[in-house]
Amino acid sequence: MTCSRPCDRRGWQPAFLALAGLFPALLAAQDTTGGVRIGLTYTAGSRPGVFVAPVSGAFADSVRAIIARDLDYGDRVTAIVPEGGEPLNGALNYPLYARLGAQAVLQATITPSGSLHIALHDVGAAKVSMVGDFPVTQVPLSPEWRLAVHGAADEVERWVTGTRGIAQSRVLFVRDKGLWIVDSDGANVRPFGIGGSTASTALSPAWHPSGRYVAYCEMTDEGTRIILKDLLTGKSQRIAARPGTNTTPAFSPDGSTLAFTSGEEGTDIFLVNPFTGEPAHRVTVSRGKTDSSPTFSPDGRQIAFTSDRLGHPEVYIVDTDGANVEVLTSTGFGDQLYRSNPDWSPDGRRVAFQSQINGVFQVMTINARDRSVQALTSEGRNEDPTWAPDGRHIVFTSTRSGPKQLWVLDTETYRMRQLTRVGSARQGAWSPRLDNAK
Repeated sequence: MTCSRPCDRRGWQPAFLALAGLFPALLAAQDTTGGVRIGLTYTAGSRPGVFVAPVSGAFADSVRAIIARDLDYGDRVTAIVPEGGEPLNGALNYPLYARLGAQAVLQATITPSGSLHIALHDVGAAKVSMVGDFPVTQVPLSPEWRLAVHGAADEVERWVTGTRGIAQSRVLFVRDKGLWIVDSDGANVRPFGIGGSTASTALSPAWHPSGRYVAYCEMTDEGTRIILKDLLTGKSQRIAARPGTNTTPAFSPDGSTLAFTSGEEGTDIFLVNPFTGEPAHRVTVSRGKTDSSPTFSPDGRQIAFTSDRLGHPEVYIVDTDGANVEVLTSTGFGDQLYRSNPDWSPDGRRVAFQSQINGVFQVMTINARDRSVQALTSEGRNEDPTWAPDGRHIVFTSTRSGPKQLWVLDTETYRMRQLTRVGSARQGAWSPRLDNAK
């Protein structure tokens, strides 16, 4: 087993814009690209340069800034964004852009009908390689409008690299006693309308893969319980009314099953269909120990979880029918023998978790196949890692800037950027892409 500890790096910092509602944008933002991909040459591990030209039309500067930042935060391309300039007009001087280090030129226009028209030029081939139109008919600069622009940037990233971006997503987190939400670029930080009162504390948020539902733990004077909230209708319901502790919900990849921690003397992992009202059934048998923090494998067949059945917390794997329990982490690294809070990557290759090193938690990943371990952080206290939909970025809680805040890490380049800045923030949960695109 190997373990490496690269140095932390800080990236470009996001700007904060106005905030408004959440869910209407999920239904309104659609992928309506109209071109046929010709394709740029993209080599995995490289960062092709994309020249983001000045945009024409209403709110052009905002559109350009959002798209350029999204491409930069995606960590797959290099956004080339010189200050000033005029929108492109007429034939392009492709050799000039090549000398600037650009493999592609992004030309965008806001049309009078409310569409964002984007043409992507292949500099090497000296021609337009892709064209798309994206509706941005929402109130300009509103969260819904910004989410639509994020969707356009994500599609451009797919045109260039073959992988759709993650800008059109959001992160739920815990602040004070309630849930808050923030856009993937750090904009529109606002209360989510759950918890935050003297009588109710909300913890451990989890997104349904459709983006329509959120599950969380509600802590009251009567105990802890799992709540499911429908973001479309606004209705909430209690899930699996079991006595004792009920915490750390997690949805299966197909959204049909909810895993959670429950118990009175010790805790186990339980599974339940959150929509049928059927009784929950137990997966693990801890025999008075603590099994907690479940996370599904991408195929839905296994669950990684934390257990102290060896006398200290480690990360385990179990089949969803309760068979084949095995320890994933081992005692071969670290000094306090404390590994917990796993999150399985969307591509299934790695499990992120927190491990105590020299008395301080750090974020690590372990390869699900060969069990090799990689340390991702070393500065400050870092915990509660959660994967982004692209299986490359992680949001986690860190004290590196002082009070606990959310930070985003690119697991390939180790570049970091601070996502939240005011108050404190913890237990981040990255949403799926909020556009209904396939």
